[in-house]
Parts: sequence; C-alpha cells; structure tokens
Amino acid sequence: MPLQKSNKSTTSSLASAPIEFEPEFVINLKKIFEENIVFNQVLGLKITELLPESAHGRIEMRHELIGHYSYKRVHGGVISAALDAMGGLAVMAAIGARHMDEPVAARLHRFGKLGTIDLRIDYLRPAIGDFFTMKAEVLRLGSRVASTRMEFHGPDGKLLAAGSGAYIVS
Repeated sequence: MPLQKSNKSTTSSLASAPIEFEPEFVINLKKIFEENIVFNQVLGLKITELLPESAHGRIEMRHELIGHYSYKRVHGGVISAALDAMGGLAVMAAIGARHMDEPVAARLHRFGKLGTIDLRIDYLRPAIGDFFTMKAEVLRLGSRVASTRMEFHGPDGKLLAAGSGAYIVS
C-alpha cells in the first residue's frame, strides 16, 4: 500500500486540492510513529498507508498481546491503545497536510504538543486472528482540537472495534 501519495482530495477543513506528501515527511513521520514512540513498538504497530485525511496500520498477533489465554484473543487494552495511536497518527498527517507551505522539519516539530484529550472505544467482537488492521480518519481539524474516528478490523475484514477520539493540537 502507498505511504506517500494521495489520489483523494482532502476534507474541506484541510485543503481543496489533492496533496502528496514528500518522501522525507513520510519517512520521518513513520520513524516517529514506529520507532520513537516506544509503546507503538511494544504493540507492533506499522503504518501501511498515510493520506492527508486518514491513516492505516497493521498489527501482527503475538503471544504478548493475548488478553484471554483460552481463546488467544487480543487484550482490550491493545485495541484501545492501537486505535488511540492511529487517531493521533491521522491527526499528525492532517496537520502536515494543513501546513504544506512549511519545511518538513517545521511540520514534524508541530507534533510535540499533540495529545489525547478524550477517547471512546466500542468493542464489537472478540479480536482473534493472525493480524489486525486499523484505520483512522480526521473528522475535523481545528486550531486547538482535532476529532477522529477509528476502526479495528480482523483478518477477514470484519469490524471488531470502533472508536472516536479528540486530540489537543496546540
């Protein structure tokens, strides 16, 4: 899946023309998300697609993520943390898209103030499988707060959990 191109127009709150992230921005954002945020390493979160209005990721099932030993299903905290991280990543992408006129380093520096202020997760089905995919989209990017919607899917594409989050951006 592409990590740097968007063939879609961004949402009206972000911009009116399609945006393509520079490879440097994508590489550095991926490094921040997958390497510098150590807890994302613990979860095994990987970015699979990065667009100005959304982010997609994947987690491979591992023994350390089991929440119920009899059924080998993912712990609810893993689901919650993964969706929270993906919501934050989507906001990072949206901020990066909003400030395309700035150098890459300046846009990446803006993420230092990003933080979760509200999170809601609905667990819909047991999370059992070899891998899981997540998707997050920014519903609104304001000057101080961003709102997101997130999904956690099983290997068969079934929706296992859904969430919404609010993030402080300034």
